[in-house]
Amino acid sequence: MVSSRTNGLRNGNLQAVILDMDGVIVDSHPAHLRAWQRFLETLGRKVSKSDLDYILDGRKRTEILHHFFGELSEPEILEYGNRKDRFFQQAAMDVTPVPGVLEFLAELKRRRIALAVATSASATRTRSTLQRLQLSNHFDVVVTGDDIDKGKPDPAIYRLACQRLGVSPESALAFEDAVSGIRAAKGAGVRCIAVSGHEPPNKLCDAGAHHVIKNFVGFSLTRLKGILGRNPQHPASLQDLATVAQ
Repeated sequence: MVSSRTNGLRNGNLQAVILDMDGVIVDSHPAHLRAWQRFLETLGRKVSKSDLDYILDGRKRTEILHHFFGELSEPEILEYGNRKDRFFQQAAMDVTPVPGVLEFLAELKRRRIALAVATSASATRTRSTLQRLQLSNHFDVVVTGDDIDKGKPDPAIYRLACQRLGVSPESALAFEDAVSGIRAAKGAGVRCIAVSGHEPPNKLCDAGAHHVIKNFVGFSLTRLKGILGRNPQHPASLQDLATVAQ
C-alpha cells in the first residue's frame, strides 16, 4: 500500500528518486558490450549495430538471449547467462561511476529523498556492481530483472520500485539512459530525466524524457527542482538539447 508520501511532483513534493544502473549510476556500457560480444563470439554469433542497440536498450538478460537464440530452456538460459557474466567479471574493473553521480546521491540522501535502483540487470550482477563501488548503502530499495516477469519498456519494474518505497508514482522521479527505460517509467506514471550517455538527446526526448543531462557533474537538488517546475507538457527545450550535446 502506498504511504502518505502522495502529494506528487505537481505540488513540488519530491519523495523518491529511482535510477537505472547501467549508463546512469555506472558507466558500464563499454564493458557490458564487450562481455556480450565475447560471449556471442564463442558461439559463432556476429553482432550487428542493431544488435548492439538492442543490448543497450535496458532489456532483461533473458530477452537478449531470446533475441539471439530464439526459444531456450531454463537450463540453457541459466548456463548462457552465467557464461556471459564471467566475461563481464573480466571487464568489471573498467566500470566506474558516472561523473557526478556520487555527489548527487549523497546530496539526495542528506535531504532525506528515498533512493531506489530499477535495473534490468540480474540480482547477482547488480549486487556485485554496487558492492564493488561501495554504493549499496545509498539505496533503500533495489529492484532487478529477477524481480519482474516483463522487462522494460513494460512499466512493472517502476511500479514495483514505487510500491517497495511506499511512494506514489507522482511523487517519484526516474533517471534513465535508454528509450525502453524512459517508456517504462512514463508508463508507470513516473516522470523521467534522461542521461545521454549513448543515445542522442532528441531521441530520449521523443521517448518522453522531461529533460536531458549529459551526466551529473554540477547537478543539484536545487537545479532538479527548477527542472521539475516546468510545464510537463513542454519538456526539454532546444536550448537544453544543444547544451547537452556539447
